Amino acid sequence: MKAIVVHEYGGPDVLKLEDYPDPVPGAGEVLVRVVAASVNPIDCQRRAGRTQDFYPLHFPSLIGIDMAGTVIGTGPGVEDFTVGDEVFAMVDNTYAELCVARAAVVAKIPEGLDLIQAAALPLVTVTGNQLLSATEIKAGDTVMVLGAMGAVGRSAVFTAKHSGAIVIAGVLKKQLDDAKTIGADQVIATDDDTAIAGLPSLDAVADAVGGRIAEELIGKVKHGGTFATGLKAPSNAGAYPHVRVVPVFSHFDRGTLEFMAAAVRDAKLVIPIGLELPLREAAEAHVRAEKGGIGKILLLP
Repeated sequence: MKAIVVHEYGGPDVLKLEDYPDPVPGAGEVLVRVVAASVNPIDCQRRAGRTQDFYPLHFPSLIGIDMAGTVIGTGPGVEDFTVGDEVFAMVDNTYAELCVARAAVVAKIPEGLDLIQAAALPLVTVTGNQLLSATEIKAGDTVMVLGAMGAVGRSAVFTAKHSGAIVIAGVLKKQLDDAKTIGADQVIATDDDTAIAGLPSLDAVADAVGGRIAEELIGKVKHGGTFATGLKAPSNAGAYPHVRVVPVFSHFDRGTLEFMAAAVRDAKLVIPIGLELPLREAAEAHVRAEKGGIGKILLLP
């Protein structure tokens, strides 16, 4: 098969399209012909060597963790999937024509959802859902989602509204108009000091941004409230012992992925796809992804 192979850590130019041995499904695994793979920030971080301590590459290595495609083979013991099933998943080594995955971490694509569009969803929608769920908000609570215009943030906003919460979307000034379409009850510019100062006490914050604004917003969380983040905890978290700080590490959950994907299919949640490129242009995809601001980028083998 053709795959993007990495022989050393470095910039986007280390992503090379090469021949690579076809994977073979073992017990409990399925073999998928990849129709599309999604580019995520973690892919760029792994390529650059910034995750060596907890998620290293073993050279020569494949890369990528999101995919959608069609099952073309199954290993012994697989009962839930058959050849021809359209599936998507969060698995390793997805920048390739073929991918092997444990059947336990694969989901069938909901009927009516486009196969290529499905590749954009696994990591970001599950992460957004789990980020919001970690706040443990209840119906009527007020939660602020930082980075609400990103794919993770949009997923958190949708999950919060589905839970009956009052949702404040934190975005940049330049995003204010577009943010009115994502379903939040209120939109606040996080780069507007006056707007931040005027915020009410919050039951929770779901943070998909980190940095300075996270350090400011933790101070807006009421006693007993929660600050959930998929990034580093705010550096000043120790000054707010009354706030429960919860780190969130995304993990596969089939029910959550199917639920979020159905919401996208039904246009209740929009995850914008900004660019589709052939697999051979993975380096360009990483250049564009690291610049940001264009929505999800898909690679098509």
